[in-house]
Amino acid sequence: MLRRTLLLLPLLSLFAVATFAAEADIVAAEKKWAAAVVARDFDALNAIYDEGLIYAHSTGAIETKAVYLGNLREGKARYDEIKHEKTTVRMHGNAAVAHSIVIMRGAAATGPFNNKLMLMHVWVKDGKAWKLAAHQTTLLENLN
Repeated sequence: MLRRTLLLLPLLSLFAVATFAAEADIVAAEKKWAAAVVARDFDALNAIYDEGLIYAHSTGAIETKAVYLGNLREGKARYDEIKHEKTTVRMHGNAAVAHSIVIMRGAAATGPFNNKLMLMHVWVKDGKAWKLAAHQTTLLENLN
């Protein structure tokens, strides 16, 4: 039994290292997403978002990739800041769930916003790249 356990330890260590590396990739993807939204970098966002993106706002509005990017391009939404205060990542094979507390400042068709939000992102591995497949926010506090 001890011998079998000793043989498994290196495998478990490799699994832990791989999981940690994948979690770090997701945290980096979260930062890249936030920077691209604030910079209005449509090429980066097009590459980050999965074609089947479900983008659910804290208002209850749900948009596709095309609609969301179109609204950003037309200036119907503008993000001046997206700051992650805390992020937890859970890996599920070639998918990951990132749960964050964020501050988002900007303006929408309804006017300016400065909100503390709970953010849930679902990332899927597409070859070597992580793609954002789902976005959901819940308003925790309006900071205006």
